[in-house]
Amino acid sequence: MLHQQIDDKLSERKAWALRRQLGIPNNKRLWVLACMDERLPIEKALGISEGDAHIFRNAGGLVTDDAIRSAMLTTQFFGTQEIIVINHTECGMMTASGDFLSEVLRNKGIDTDRVAIDPALPDLKLPKGVFSKWIKTFTDVDKICVQQVELLRNSPLIPQDVVIHGYIWEVESQSLRRPYESLSQKVNTSEAMGTQTNQ
Repeated sequence: MLHQQIDDKLSERKAWALRRQLGIPNNKRLWVLACMDERLPIEKALGISEGDAHIFRNAGGLVTDDAIRSAMLTTQFFGTQEIIVINHTECGMMTASGDFLSEVLRNKGIDTDRVAIDPALPDLKLPKGVFSKWIKTFTDVDKICVQQVELLRNSPLIPQDVVIHGYIWEVESQSLRRPYESLSQKVNTSEAMGTQTNQ
């Protein structure tokens, strides 16, 4: 009957709007850590929809203090049971070192040894000379993905039973792969294909 359809829609809308109050987790019980790069379409990459996950994005898709804060909240209090890290090829965090970026900022008049890293918490300061490391640039996307997974797995703020995996989004193929498992390296050389030669 029509009134049942209307009531079902009203119940769905209420559950959507009040899911925190009602203790309803996101649909997939999933937290995603990913790079902020516009070429990384999280929902498309994972095949998920609106409401399926808590998605946290930052430069590089890296475990930072705020990423840990969000991961802790979603896993400890919002019912999340799985974490997926997505890094990507051709990431801007591989284009310059932290030392270089710090020098550019200093040349612009910014004292990187005194800058507040969280304006709301002025007491939270980096030790002198650490700003370059805080930026967290890297040189190998596969290696950094594996490291982010391990950092999350080893955090005492995330329950041990949370499932954590990492993937690489290839901007060139528009697809996911596991770290260190690039298919292009296996399909584009005769050596990888085991080409037979005359002895």
